[in-house]
Amino acid sequence: MNALLSVSDKTGIVEFAQALHTLGIQLLSTGGTAKLLAEAGLPVTEVAEVTQFPEMLDGRVKTLHPKVHGGLLARRDVPAHMAALAEHGIDTIDLLVVNLYPFEATVAKAGCTLADAIENIDIGGPAMVRSAAKNWKDVAVVTDAAQYPAVLDELQQHGKLSNALRFGLAVTAFNRIAQYDGAISNYLSAVLFEEDKLAEDYVPAMSAFPRQANMFAIKMQDLRYGENSHQQAAWYRDVTEVPGSLATGVQLQGKELSYNNIADADAAWECVKSFEAPACVIVKHANPCGVAVGAHPLEAYSKAFQTDPTSAFGGIIAFNRVVDGAAAQQVSKQFVEVLMAPGFTAEALEVFKSKVNVRLMQIALPDNYGAVRNAIETKRVGAGLLLQTCDNHELQLADLKVVTIKQPSPEELQDLLFAWKVAKYVKSNAIVFCKNGMTMGVGAGQMSRLDSARIASIKAEAAKLSLQGTVVASDAFFPFRDGLDVVVDAGATCVAQPGGSMRDQEVIDAANERGVAMVFTGVRHFRH
Repeated sequence: MNALLSVSDKTGIVEFAQALHTLGIQLLSTGGTAKLLAEAGLPVTEVAEVTQFPEMLDGRVKTLHPKVHGGLLARRDVPAHMAALAEHGIDTIDLLVVNLYPFEATVAKAGCTLADAIENIDIGGPAMVRSAAKNWKDVAVVTDAAQYPAVLDELQQHGKLSNALRFGLAVTAFNRIAQYDGAISNYLSAVLFEEDKLAEDYVPAMSAFPRQANMFAIKMQDLRYGENSHQQAAWYRDVTEVPGSLATGVQLQGKELSYNNIADADAAWECVKSFEAPACVIVKHANPCGVAVGAHPLEAYSKAFQTDPTSAFGGIIAFNRVVDGAAAQQVSKQFVEVLMAPGFTAEALEVFKSKVNVRLMQIALPDNYGAVRNAIETKRVGAGLLLQTCDNHELQLADLKVVTIKQPSPEELQDLLFAWKVAKYVKSNAIVFCKNGMTMGVGAGQMSRLDSARIASIKAEAAKLSLQGTVVASDAFFPFRDGLDVVVDAGATCVAQPGGSMRDQEVIDAANERGVAMVFTGVRHFRH
């Protein structure tokens, strides 16, 4: 049995090769890999010895040869193939171990030159991988160090690899090639080419939207059904896992997540990550129905729940701090579908032990969790896609422009920043009343901003919350003064809105007339 090893990432390759050698497998290799194996005392034959042709063009040409590809592609069950190998003195290659030049890592580096990117486009590696994967019945192709243990386990136990393992390795190999070629296409399609700047140190300007967008995702699980029971669904994640994202979470207990659970959980998780202080977000049907910050998780939850206890029933709850026993005891008093947090104490886990249907999700948060955001988001439209940069704008106090005679107090300014963060995650038209780091009324998803303002007031009244002295965030401008009048009538004393309406002055005059403060943010947060 012959194995050809040629890897860019040399993690674990020496140990793997040593195990292959122990099993009596002949080792062939190229360049740096061959040198590394030889230095480890392993008997290794260089591919150049087999092809009788030296590596050339700075290593660009070394495996593109019939003695390599013939050994990979020949079908062992076709006599003519085997006769051809014998005629030309070609040995079969039964195991190929290849990972590719680090193109993705190279172009991800700041200041990557076009020359560096091009040089890190692998040619021979993908060609060998495709040859081996095509001939999967006879050749095993290993493209990741994580696959070494499974390959060794079967070889050590059975002296050969099963069809199932070889086929699985081939599928993974073709997926890897697709991802690799897609990354090259995405990069080159985004280059804003400039003829007069093609020096070796040329760092091209890049478009956020390449001429061809190649997106790859890995299936995490099949779901019982989709948004409705007659629809089918599955959950996928990006090829590269993003720390602190929902897809990296571990379900500790409870029923299988549904399509709607995942969609709502993502809304809650992304919202709670936007707060630095201990925070709790309760989501129902993709909208935050209660958000609050507090000194600890229990206080944050208690305040968030007060906003809309009715909608919180059967909701999704997210914390940005470890849930302790006190918070768990309080949460367990209501019906909750999914509870997410960076962690749970032993006492908290014990509280939910008897509530076997409650889905507990533990999602580790990196230190910079507030900055972990997707760069691009997509929306399916008919037979096409809409792509846009994500709404990652973070409002600062310095961004606020006071446009009224009355000035906001320092406390109101802090509440405005809080309300603005919440409004970003509420479906348009969004109106959010807040006070003391707590939502007091949320109006979401209405065709009229006026109706959203009325609904927010109605919900606050139903929850027996006073809106006197609250601040209000409106995700887009007030087109007329009537919306402002509704929130002021409800008790708001300070309003944040983007500004930019033809009737801005009319609304500003109304605010001055009513004796409330108003600030313009300069940005809006439409969420459809």
